[in-house]
Amino acid sequence: MKSSFADKLKSLFAGRAAQNEEFFDDLADALIEGDIGAKLSMELIDALEGECKKEKVYDQEKILLKLKESLFPYVKGIDLKAQDGKTNVWMLLGVNGVGKTTSAAKIALLQKNAGVQNLVLSASDTFRAAAVDQLSMHGEKLGIRVVAHQMGSDPAAVVFDAAESVSSKGGGLVIADTAGRLHNKENLVRELEKIDRVCAQKASEGCYKKLLVLDATTGQNALRQAEVFNEAVGVDAIVLTKYDSSAKGGIAITIGKEMNVPVAFVCSGEAYGDIAKFDAEKYLNEFLGI
Repeated sequence: MKSSFADKLKSLFAGRAAQNEEFFDDLADALIEGDIGAKLSMELIDALEGECKKEKVYDQEKILLKLKESLFPYVKGIDLKAQDGKTNVWMLLGVNGVGKTTSAAKIALLQKNAGVQNLVLSASDTFRAAAVDQLSMHGEKLGIRVVAHQMGSDPAAVVFDAAESVSSKGGGLVIADTAGRLHNKENLVRELEKIDRVCAQKASEGCYKKLLVLDATTGQNALRQAEVFNEAVGVDAIVLTKYDSSAKGGIAITIGKEMNVPVAFVCSGEAYGDIAKFDAEKYLNEFLGI
């Protein structure tokens, strides 16, 4: 992400000793292209321009630091932790193709390395045979148990069995993969609502989280996806995938501003270890090239 969007900002500053109105218009355009919504971009840049003129700030670094300061309230992070001795259920939501199944495996490995005991992957996308096979393969490679039913079975029943097995052993963490076929939205929403009820019923109090997986390169489409899933079952946190290849990356800011939903994890590659807890400070520094 750093090399693309930050480079665009860098070239914007090049050769401009004193920033005029045209410069701030171009800066607003750059933010919009970086997936910060048009309304927010204009508001931010209008305020920034007024501040910079008033304080006679023309230096690139100082302008970017002021911009970072104004963006910071909208960038929200959350540190998700499974509670010991309780049944924790984390349901992964998201459309097909965003890397949901792989993200489930990455998050599971992260939790395993953090010392979480009794970890189970639930293959609750029973619509796609590939999803069940893929999750089973990940579980085998990582040494993490996978609960799966046959293709076409009730996805809520898979989560039920996974949560039951965790509860029977005194607690642990279930990470549930789910379907994401938005073209059949009505059926998907009904299915997710049923899984949601089961997860809420089986998880210990305060131990159920809904994580929405979004492709960082899809921009405003990601915001629309977030709105659909939030309306259907609610979203507690975001997992950003393809974070490294994003020429944009401002979607975390937009979702933070529009929906007040924090980011939990960022995935930056294909390997199991290419995942990290979201760091708001680092995110903004990379986004702005500071």
